[in-house]
Amino acid sequence: MTLRRKLLLVALCTLALPMAGWLYVRQMETLLREGQAQALTASARAMARSLVVTDAPLPPAGPVWYVQDAANPITIDGYGDDWAPLTPWSQPLDKRGKLLLAADADWLYLYADVRSAQRTRADADDPGALRADHLVLSLGKGGQSRRFLIASAAPGPVTPRPLDPPVDGLPARITVQWQEDGSGYRVELRVPRSGLDSLGLAVFDPATGGDPEAVQSRPLVNYSKALSKELGLLALDGVQARVLAPQGWLLAQTGRLTTPTMAPSDQPGWFAALVYRSLLADQVDDAELWTQDVPRLDVTEVREASSGKPATLWRQGEARGSVVLAAAVPIERDGQVVGVLLLEQASRAVPLLANRALLGLLLTSFGVLLVAGAILLIFATRLSLRLGRLRDAAERAQLNDGRLDGPFPMTSAEDEIGDLARSFERLFEVVGGYTDYLRTLASKLSHELNTPLAIVKSSLDNLEHALQEGNAMPPDAQPYMQRARDGVARLGQLVRAMSEASRMERAIAAAEPEDVDLVAVVRGCSDAYRPLAGTRRMEAVLPDEPMTMHCAPELIAQALDKLFDNALSFTPEGGWLRLTLRTTSGGAEIELANQGPPLPAAMQGRLFDSLVSLRDKATPGDAPHLGLGLYVVRLVAERHGGVAIARNLDDGSGVAFTLQLHGMPRQRL
Repeated sequence: MTLRRKLLLVALCTLALPMAGWLYVRQMETLLREGQAQALTASARAMARSLVVTDAPLPPAGPVWYVQDAANPITIDGYGDDWAPLTPWSQPLDKRGKLLLAADADWLYLYADVRSAQRTRADADDPGALRADHLVLSLGKGGQSRRFLIASAAPGPVTPRPLDPPVDGLPARITVQWQEDGSGYRVELRVPRSGLDSLGLAVFDPATGGDPEAVQSRPLVNYSKALSKELGLLALDGVQARVLAPQGWLLAQTGRLTTPTMAPSDQPGWFAALVYRSLLADQVDDAELWTQDVPRLDVTEVREASSGKPATLWRQGEARGSVVLAAAVPIERDGQVVGVLLLEQASRAVPLLANRALLGLLLTSFGVLLVAGAILLIFATRLSLRLGRLRDAAERAQLNDGRLDGPFPMTSAEDEIGDLARSFERLFEVVGGYTDYLRTLASKLSHELNTPLAIVKSSLDNLEHALQEGNAMPPDAQPYMQRARDGVARLGQLVRAMSEASRMERAIAAAEPEDVDLVAVVRGCSDAYRPLAGTRRMEAVLPDEPMTMHCAPELIAQALDKLFDNALSFTPEGGWLRLTLRTTSGGAEIELANQGPPLPAAMQGRLFDSLVSLRDKATPGDAPHLGLGLYVVRLVAERHGGVAIARNLDDGSGVAFTLQLHGMPRQRL
């Protein structure tokens, strides 16, 4: 991973700033919500106690029957077409059916749908009516009640049979219609509304038998205008209040939700509303169940309040960017829950404050993040460029054998990179000085050794001449004399080799290039090497077409001579040598491969340096070599814009030395 990417990853740590701010704003918004919820709950508790203290017309505790308003006239025919608008809010009837109650100014209507797969039919006046499918209806008023047996042997009008004596204020006759199908039967009836305050209805089938005494009456409740008026006197401005039965039936309602107005500049946009719903506090609930004009509100908060526990809820408001707080508290009388008071209040303050805080924090945080990221990117880019310059300078110095081709960059910098650059400069100065010393060592040694070598040789000549004039040399001294002459001869060879290398360096630098056919040059060298190979097999792989290059042919021939001499000394008798010339994209490549021992891994990168040789290990009886031959090969390759490479063959049978040549630059006249 590059340095810039690492610094960019470090810059991402600044994301902790907006994250911490978001958590802070979220906590602040939660505290604002809790405070507002506690205040509205306290108001709801006070209103609930006031309703009890003022003897408001609240329903009694326990199960009740809810009577809806009949919006349309209802015809007593035993069919449920007239009840379609009220059907979604039916009430369960003995787990086997459902019950609908409605009322207008004069009548109370009842519709019972009973599911029964097996039927036993009998009229109400039959003696066995209690052993057939039937209903028992109980009507109550002022603590008194009267029961009626409803049964029919066939669909159509039904005359109920009274089970109790007449009661003042309660009807003596009831209009009833009975209809049935394969799934069960339906009973529709109406009674005068005046004075009725309770109703009981029980379903009996032949399997369970009939017991008219088992009918449980429930109070009748409906929407009360008197209770709504009482509630309106206690409700707060801008708050919608509803009184519900413990089962969620609407008994009274007053007030309306008023969303506070705000300046056009404070109106939240779609993005602010999206941010509030997505990032802040707990998610608000959907408003659909709360805004419908229905007689029953069946939500979790109402059920919790019916069990005696206050509950609060935040939901979406009707206006964009607003929220509604709903608080439900139980209405208790004599320790029993007789209803639920539900208060709803719309608010823009909480979303507005939270949105402002969050958007301001996000803008500031992202601005700081962008600035910090840009600064770190610029710093990383500058640091990478400086390190790249330092690397390029070091690579150029390595290609020049440690010699610098100018002042080392960034040595005047005062930071750590400047210290590193100065350390590299001192290192390459030492390496360059040592390399120059090695380059001139051969010429220095040849110059310094010429005089003492001449003195030793002349002394040996004079000694031998003196002995020839009459002085006999002891027989034991003759071997020492011969060894001294051999040593002088070998020293002379070394001095001449070092002098030749020095002259070769100067000749390489002063060589004049020309356009020649490289194929002809290599073919001529190959033909000259075959007689010298002896028992070894010499092969040449050359292109068929001429290959013209602007080069110094005598230098290339001398480099091939050095390579052939080196390869010949390591190739065993009967081995092979292969000289190859091939065209490359930038010039030409000459390769001389030979059979022999592989190159040591530690020496492959140093074979072309000055005064480096492995020949003394391969030919212990010959004169020692100074390792200048391959050094000359390298100088020739560099003079032609290329490099010299040594490698082991892939099959391990030998080694290959390669000259990659690109040609010499043309000189302008």
